[in-house]
Amino acid sequence: MSASSTTTGSTKVDAAVQKTLAKTPEKLTGVALYSRFALAGAACCAITHGALTPIDVVKTRIQLDPVKYNKGLVGGIRQVVASEGAGALLTGLGPTAAGYFLQGAFKFGGYEFFKQQAISTFGYETAANNRTAVYLGASACAEFFADIALCPLEATRIRLVSDPTFANGLIGGAGKIFKLEGIGAFYAGFGPLLFKQVPYTMAKFVVFEKVNEAVYRTIDKNSLSSSMQTVVNLGCGLMAGFAAAIVSQPADTMLSKINKTKGLPGEGTTSRLIKIAKELGLKGSYGGIGARLFMVGTLTAGQFAIYGDLKKLLNAQGGVEIAK
Repeated sequence: MSASSTTTGSTKVDAAVQKTLAKTPEKLTGVALYSRFALAGAACCAITHGALTPIDVVKTRIQLDPVKYNKGLVGGIRQVVASEGAGALLTGLGPTAAGYFLQGAFKFGGYEFFKQQAISTFGYETAANNRTAVYLGASACAEFFADIALCPLEATRIRLVSDPTFANGLIGGAGKIFKLEGIGAFYAGFGPLLFKQVPYTMAKFVVFEKVNEAVYRTIDKNSLSSSMQTVVNLGCGLMAGFAAAIVSQPADTMLSKINKTKGLPGEGTTSRLIKIAKELGLKGSYGGIGARLFMVGTLTAGQFAIYGDLKKLLNAQGGVEIAK
C-alpha cells in the first residue's frame, strides 16, 4: 500500500496529510529536470548579457583601440555617444542575446549534469569530500560545449562592435563573414575563447559555491525568506564575477583582437595568437579591466540571482547538493 493511501484512523489528520502531500512539489529527474536547468541558465545569461551590451561595447572598444578610448568606462561611453550616437551602445545586441542564450543553456544545464555524473561515478561521499575538484571539472566540461555554440555568435558580435559599418545586425553580419571568409572565420577565435571562458567559468562556479558554503555555514538557509536567499545569491555572484574577470582578462583581450580583422594569407590561428600576445604584453592584456570588472561582477551577480529564482519557479529542485 502506498504512503498516500495509508490512513491514521483520524479523518482530520488524514485530510491534513493529503493536503500537505498535494502541496509538496514532485521532484523531477532526467530530461525534465535538466531541461529546466538549461532554460533557467539560458534566460539568466541572455537577460544579463543583453542588458550590459553598452558596457561590453565600450569594453571592447577600449581593448581594440586603447589610444583613442583612454578615458575609462564613463569617458568611453561619452566618446561613443558623441561620435556615433546613443544607438551605437547597443551594437551587437542581437548576437549577444542569442549567443549567450545558447551558452547559458549549455553552461548552467551542463554544470548541473556533469556535477551529477561525478556524484554517480565516484559516490556521494567521495564527491562531497572532493567537491572543489567536482565543481572545477563539471564547470570546465560544461563550458567546452557551451563555447562550441557561442563562438560563431561571439565572432559576429566583435566584428560588429569593432566596425559598426560592417553590417546591420546578427543575420547580416554572420552572412557577410561567411561569404567573405568562410565558416572557419567563425571559429578563428575558438582557442582564445576556450582559454578565456573555461578558466572564467571554473572560477565563477567554484568561488560562488565556496562563498555560498561559507554563508550557509553561519546562517541556516531554511530560516531565510526567498527574497533573502536571492540577496545571498547576488552577493556570492558578485564575488564570483570579480574572480572570474581577473582570471580571464588576458584571453578576453586576445579574443577581441583576433576577431577584429581576418588574418594575413597563410597565417594560422596559433601564430596570430603568439603575435598578439607579444604586442600586448602583460599590461596591455589587462586593457579595459575596470569596465570588465564592473560588467562581469554585475552580470554574474544577476545571473546567479535570476538562475536561483527561475529554478524555484520551474520547480527545478531535484539536483543533488554536495556542499557541507
